[in-house]
Amino acid sequence: MKHIVQYAVIIFLVFPIIVNAQQIIYPEKDYNNLFVDVQMQRLFPDNKTFADAVPLSPADSIAYWFDDYKQINGFRLDSFVQHHFQVRTIQPVNTENTKDVVRHIESLWTILERQPNKESKPSSLIPLPYEYIVPGGRFQEVYYWDSYFTMLGLQESGKYDLIGHILDNFAFLIDTYGHIPNGNRSYFLSRSQPPYFSLMVSLLAKNKDENIIVKYLPQLQKEYDYWMDKRGGTNHKIVFRDGTILNRYWDQKETPREESFYEDSSLAIGKNNPQLLYRDLRSGAESGWDFSTRWFSDGKNLNTIRTTDVLPVDLNCLLYSLENTLAKGYSIAGNARKYTTFSQLARRRKRAIEKYFYNKKDGWYYDYIISKKQLSSEKTIAGMTPFFFRMPHIGKITKAANIVEHDFLKDGGVVATLRHSGQQWDAPNGWAPLQWITIQGLNNYQEKDLAKKIAKRWITLNTNVYENTGKLMEKYNVEDTHLIAGGGEYPSQDGFGWTNGVLLKLIKMYGAQ
Repeated sequence: MKHIVQYAVIIFLVFPIIVNAQQIIYPEKDYNNLFVDVQMQRLFPDNKTFADAVPLSPADSIAYWFDDYKQINGFRLDSFVQHHFQVRTIQPVNTENTKDVVRHIESLWTILERQPNKESKPSSLIPLPYEYIVPGGRFQEVYYWDSYFTMLGLQESGKYDLIGHILDNFAFLIDTYGHIPNGNRSYFLSRSQPPYFSLMVSLLAKNKDENIIVKYLPQLQKEYDYWMDKRGGTNHKIVFRDGTILNRYWDQKETPREESFYEDSSLAIGKNNPQLLYRDLRSGAESGWDFSTRWFSDGKNLNTIRTTDVLPVDLNCLLYSLENTLAKGYSIAGNARKYTTFSQLARRRKRAIEKYFYNKKDGWYYDYIISKKQLSSEKTIAGMTPFFFRMPHIGKITKAANIVEHDFLKDGGVVATLRHSGQQWDAPNGWAPLQWITIQGLNNYQEKDLAKKIAKRWITLNTNVYENTGKLMEKYNVEDTHLIAGGGEYPSQDGFGWTNGVLLKLIKMYGAQ
């Protein structure tokens, strides 16, 4: 009888997931010719709009009707789409009118929170079983690496239950799909994002107890297996002749991104190997830095993107953190063999990062170019990531701090790169996650004055923009603090999850401007 009850409980828990999985729409595949026509004719200025649209009838029926009706004289694509789809419009973020930015952030949590998608209509949205936070603006789904920096603010607000629910959603995604996708949309399933899951688990464990790590050990292990090509041959792993293993970004598809279909297709015109371009664009999106000259072979133009030819220093630091978290979790669980295995893997990766990413001449960490077997020439603020994870010895901080202060630090914070390319992850833009990594990396090595200087400039910029506009933005112009940030494939968005999280955390640490 006991087994029958357990079986019934399992059916109850799993059945809603199975039903919802059948509801997911894969826009390019399910809409077929209709999807291509809508995106290439720019029916919506932002291709993500149609990728997120909710069909009012079965997708295969709509696709069939389109192929039939478009032959009729006077057919209008816009009228057809309007009749057969519910298209979301981006609403401004409205909170109570207050000049207090902390109070504003606290009120935003409710606005950006989404409830479990238990009975969602068929769409590209992947239903999640628990509450979650979206970034805001055009981003109305959970995003992987955004969520860690959002959690920093949720932590300050005491919303530990919500942090736990976001973690449970990610655990569900890992168990269901083998990895955490870029976001909970079907068209994001071919890629992940920077693997911050272990940091999220550690954040919650620090506020509760270390058994939290044991709770998520199965998912931490699956996350590691995904990045190490043990789940479906993802091709994230590069093995050197000396046996060293390091990792890169690698999307599983080589087609235009559904949410940027027009842009990718247009960029590929005249390319001898458009599939390689599409893969590198997609992999650039997996990196979270979409896009930056960091990935360009000529350091200027997007059509020279080569993401899959780059071993990113920050990605490998994140996997070092994951290996350490697994070692700690297996130690708590009493699994001595796996503790030893992952401790050794972490030590090996740490040595490899010093060997393949560190430039002894200037004292900075760079990406590594696989085809050239040498360091990249692109200096980016990602070079502070090893310090964020306390990897280098103390003697390396002086040169690094000087580079931060003299090269990257501007009036409003640190820039992502030193190049002005028009791409959103290049100068003059600064981003909340990169401020946090830099500030904490400096604090870890007692460079507290410089850390405070960066934090204060970022707080002041964020607060001033909020006081002038009533908004907290996705990114900021840190060079000219009177101008808005630009670049990229879409206008700057307000909301904004990771900005709120990092700003609230920094205000708690350093005070307001």
